[in-house]
Amino acid sequence: MDLPSLALVLQAALSPNPEQRKAAEESLNQIQYAPQHLVRLLQIIVDGNCDMGVRQVASIHFKNFVAKNWSPRELGEQQKISIADKGMVRENLLVFIVQVPPLLRVQLGECIKTIIHADYPEQWPGLLHWIKHNLQDQQVYGALYVLRILSRKYEFKSDEERIPVYLIVKETFPHLLNIFNGLVQIVNPTLEVAELIKLICKIFWSSIYLEIPKQLFDANVFNAWMVLFLNILERPVPLEGQPTDPEMRKSWGWWKVKKWTVHILNRLYTRFGDLKLQKPESKAFAQMFQNNYAGKILACHLNLLDAIRRGEYLPDRVTNLILQYLSSSISKTSMYQLMQPHLDVLLFGIIFPLMCFNDNDQKLWNEDPHEYVRKGYDIIEDLYSPRTAAMDFVSELVRKRGKGNLQKFIQFIVDIFKRYDEEASVERKLYREKDGALLAIGALCDKLKQTEPYKSELERMLVQHVFPEFSSPVGHLRAKAAWVAGQYAHINFADQNNFRKALHSVVSGLRDPELPVRVDSVFALRSFVEACKDLNEIRPILPQLLDEFFKLMNEVENEDLVFTLETIVDKFGVEMAPYALGLCQNLAAAFWKCMNTSEADDEADDSGALAAVGCLRAISTILESVSRLPHLFIQIEPTLLPIMRKMLTTDGQEIIEEVLEIVSYMTFFSPIISMEMWSLWPLMMDALTDWAGDFFENILIPLDNYISRSTAHFLTCKDPDYQQSLWNMLSYFMADKNMEDHEIKPAPKLIEVVFQNCKGQVDHWVEPYLRITLERLRQTEKPYLKCLLIQVIADALYYNATMTLGILQKLGVAAEVFNLWFQMLQQVKKSGLHANFRREHDKKVCLLGLTSLLALPADQLPGEALERVFRATLDLLVAYKDQVAEAGKEEDGDDDNMDGFQTDEEDDEYETDKEMGDDGEDADEADSLKLQKLAAQAKAFQSNDDDDDSDEDYSDDEDLQSPIDEVDPFVFFVDTVKAIQVTDLARFQSLMQKLDFHYQAVASGVAQHAEQRRVEMEKEKLEKAGTS
Repeated sequence: MDLPSLALVLQAALSPNPEQRKAAEESLNQIQYAPQHLVRLLQIIVDGNCDMGVRQVASIHFKNFVAKNWSPRELGEQQKISIADKGMVRENLLVFIVQVPPLLRVQLGECIKTIIHADYPEQWPGLLHWIKHNLQDQQVYGALYVLRILSRKYEFKSDEERIPVYLIVKETFPHLLNIFNGLVQIVNPTLEVAELIKLICKIFWSSIYLEIPKQLFDANVFNAWMVLFLNILERPVPLEGQPTDPEMRKSWGWWKVKKWTVHILNRLYTRFGDLKLQKPESKAFAQMFQNNYAGKILACHLNLLDAIRRGEYLPDRVTNLILQYLSSSISKTSMYQLMQPHLDVLLFGIIFPLMCFNDNDQKLWNEDPHEYVRKGYDIIEDLYSPRTAAMDFVSELVRKRGKGNLQKFIQFIVDIFKRYDEEASVERKLYREKDGALLAIGALCDKLKQTEPYKSELERMLVQHVFPEFSSPVGHLRAKAAWVAGQYAHINFADQNNFRKALHSVVSGLRDPELPVRVDSVFALRSFVEACKDLNEIRPILPQLLDEFFKLMNEVENEDLVFTLETIVDKFGVEMAPYALGLCQNLAAAFWKCMNTSEADDEADDSGALAAVGCLRAISTILESVSRLPHLFIQIEPTLLPIMRKMLTTDGQEIIEEVLEIVSYMTFFSPIISMEMWSLWPLMMDALTDWAGDFFENILIPLDNYISRSTAHFLTCKDPDYQQSLWNMLSYFMADKNMEDHEIKPAPKLIEVVFQNCKGQVDHWVEPYLRITLERLRQTEKPYLKCLLIQVIADALYYNATMTLGILQKLGVAAEVFNLWFQMLQQVKKSGLHANFRREHDKKVCLLGLTSLLALPADQLPGEALERVFRATLDLLVAYKDQVAEAGKEEDGDDDNMDGFQTDEEDDEYETDKEMGDDGEDADEADSLKLQKLAAQAKAFQSNDDDDDSDEDYSDDEDLQSPIDEVDPFVFFVDTVKAIQVTDLARFQSLMQKLDFHYQAVASGVAQHAEQRRVEMEKEKLEKAGTS
C-alpha cells in the first residue's frame, strides 16, 4: 500500500463512525506484514505536513507492531519483519527521535526500548558509536534520550549480563561529565537545560544502581561528578516559571532534577557508602565516601528541609528521600554527631509538623474520602510519603539513640496533650497537633510497650488522651483514636472495663458517618478480636458486626477489611456455621466486584486485586472453620463454583494459589464430590499443560482428592475420560527433558495415588506408567526425585507384583532397577541416618513393594534374589520401626493429639469414615484429624528443594492420606512369610538356613513386633467401636 492510501486508512481509524473504524483496523491488520509497511508508517509519523491525529494513530500502530513482532516469541518461529526493514527502522528512528513532537517521541521511545532489548549489542553494534558521536555533536538531546533507554536495560542486571555496561560507561561518561559541567555553569538556565541534566542523572542512576563502574573508583573522576551533584543539591530551584498547581509543580523540570540528585546521593550512601555492607575491595570507596561527601550531603539536606519549617515548598518525594538519608545516618556515630546540634529543630520544627494532619489531608477527606482511605493503606504511597518517612525517622531515633531522645520526644507529646486538654474553646483546640501526637504514640508502640516508665503508664495514657477522642467532633481524631487503640489492644489492661470500653467504641466506629473512621475502626477491630480473652464481649453483636462489615466491603476495596474478617472467623471457628453461607455469598460478591474494578481499569492501583485475593483467603478460612459440618459444603458449592470455573482459566493466573486452596477444601470436606466439581478437572489439566506448570504442587492436592474420594467416578467415567487426561498430563511432564527435577516431583506422587487407590482396576495403565517412570529415572539427578520414581515401582509391585516384575523383565531393566534400589537403600549419611527414602511414608511404600516381591513363586523370584530382597526388607523394617518409635517419643508430651504425629487409631478411624462417606459422630476429633490430614497432605506434597543435602529426617511431614494407612508393614511382612512357609516349605527352610545369625535375630524380632502390632490394632478397633 502506497503512502497516500495508508494515510487514508489511518485517517479512517479516527472516524467517529464505528463501522469505518472497524474497516480501517481490519485493513491495517491485513497489510501489517507486507514488506516496507513499518517503514511507511515511520515515514508518516515523521512527516510534519501530515495531520497530527493521523501521525499519532500511525505511531501507536507502529509501537504495538514492533512490541509484538520485532523478536519471535517462540523458539523456531519465523521472523515477521525483514532484515532490510529492521535496518531501515533502526537507522531512521535515531535520526527522527528528536525531531518529532513529545507526544510521538514517547511512542518512538518505547520502540527504541523494544529494539535495544532485542538487538543490542549483537544486532545493533553501531548504536554506541552513534550515541558517542552525537554526544560530541549538536544532537546532544537525542543521544542522551537514547543513552537513557540503553542504560536502563542494564539497571537491574548483574554479573555476566552486566558486562556491556562497562563499555557504555567507558565510552560515554567522559562526554557526559563535560556536558554536565557545561550545563551547570549556564547563567539563568532554561527548562530545556533541566531536561538535559535530568537525563544525565537518570543515566548515572541506572549505571550505578547495582554496582559502581570501575571508572568511578578513580577519586578524581568521582570527585568531578560529586562536585556537580552537590552544586545541584545546594543551588536554589529557580522561582521564575514554577507552576502554582501542586501536581504540576512537583513534576516541574527543576524539581525533578533535585529529586534525581537526592535519589542518586541516597543510593551512593546507603548501598556503597556503608563500611559494614561492603566487600573488602569496596571498603576503600566506602571510606572515601564517608570521609569526603556524606557529611556535606547531610548539611545540604538539613538546609533543604528547613524550607518546611519556613513554610516554603518542598516536593513530598524530595522530603521523603532526605528523611531516608537522615534515618540511615542515625546509627553512624560521625553522622549522628553532625546531626545532633540540629536535632531539636529537626524533631519539633520539621518532623513533628509532617506527622500532623494538614490542609491537603482535610481537602482529600472532604472531597474524596475513598481516595483518602486508599492512600492511607497503600504500601506504594508509603514510599513517597513524608509522613511515613517522618514516622520512620522517629522510630529509628528512639531505637538506635533512645537515651535522652525518647524522654524528650515523649515530653513534647505530653505537652501537646496538656495544651489540648487545657484549651476550653472548641474552635481553638489544636486538633491537628493532637492528631500528630496520637500518630507518634501509635508509631512508637513497640518501644513504649517494652520501656519503663512508659510501659506502666500506657493504660492511663489511653484512658486520658486516646479514648476520649472516640467521641470527638472532628472525624480525623475519631479515626486516629481507633487506630491508636488498635496498636495497644494487646497490652495487659489492669481494668478490663477499659478494654471493654475501647472494644465497644471501635465497634461503634463501624457505624460512623465518616468513611475513613469506619475503615480505621475495622483495622483496629482486628487487634481487639485477637486480644479478646472473653469472646462473650463480641458474641452477642456478631451478626450486626458482620452486617457492618459487608456494608463497608461494598463501599471500599481494602484487604485489611478482609484480614479482620478472617481474624473473626478464625477466632470463632465452628460458631461461624450459621453465617458461613451468607459470608461466602458476600465474599464472593465482593470478589467479583474487585475483579471487575481491576479489569475495567488496567492502570488502577493494586488495592482491588489485593482485596480480591483477601476475599478468597477469607473464604478458605471459613471453609476450614466449618470443616466438621460437611452438609454446609453442599450449600456453599453453588456460590463458589463460578469463581473456581472462571479463575482456573488464564483469567485467574494471579490468584491461582488461593483458588486451588478453595478447590482442595471443597473436594476434601464435602461429603461427595459432585459432578459440578468434577467439571473443574479438565480446567486444571488444561491449566497445567498451558500456563500453570509452576503450580503443579498446588494442583496435586485436589487431583488426589478426586481420585481417592471419588474413585469409582474416576475409573468409570469415559466422557470426559479422566484416566486418559491424567495420563496425557503426566506423560507430558515426565517426558519433558527441559523440565528440572524439582518441577516434576508431583508427577510420580500422582502415579502413586492412582496405584494405591485403584488397586486391581487399572492394569492397562501399569506398563505405560512404568515406562515413563523408567525413562525419567535414567535422566534424573536429584536423589529426592529418584526416590519418588523408585517408589512408583514399589507401588506397582504392591499393586500387582507378578505383572510389574514381568514388565520390568520384558523391558530388560529388572536387574538395573533392583540394583539401584538396593544401592539407594544402603546409602547412609555421616550421621548414620538413611540418605534416601527418609520419611516414614517412603519407607512404608518400599516395604510394601519389597514384601509383595517375596510372595512371588520360585520361578519368578529365584532363591538368590529372594534372599537379597528378604535381607533388604528386614533392614528397612528395623529402620522404619526406629523412625516410628522416635516420632512417638517426640509426641509423648502431647496428650490431646490435636497436633503432630497421628496415632494408628486416628488413622484407622479417619480412613474408615472416608471410605464410607461418613464424617463421624465425634465432631471435634474428626474435624481436627481431617484438617491435620489436609495440612499433612499439602506438606507431604511440598518437600524442600534443598532436601537432597539436608540432614533432616522428615518425620514431621507424615502422613500422606492413602489406603496404605490401613496396612501395617510388619503384619503384612509376617503374613507374607507365613504364606511362603505354607505354600513352599522347602523354599522357606532354605531361606532361613542361609540367613546369618544377625538376620535370624532380626527376623525373630520382627515376628514378635508384628504380633504385638496385631494385638494393638485389635485393641484400637475395639476402642474405636466403643467410642462410636
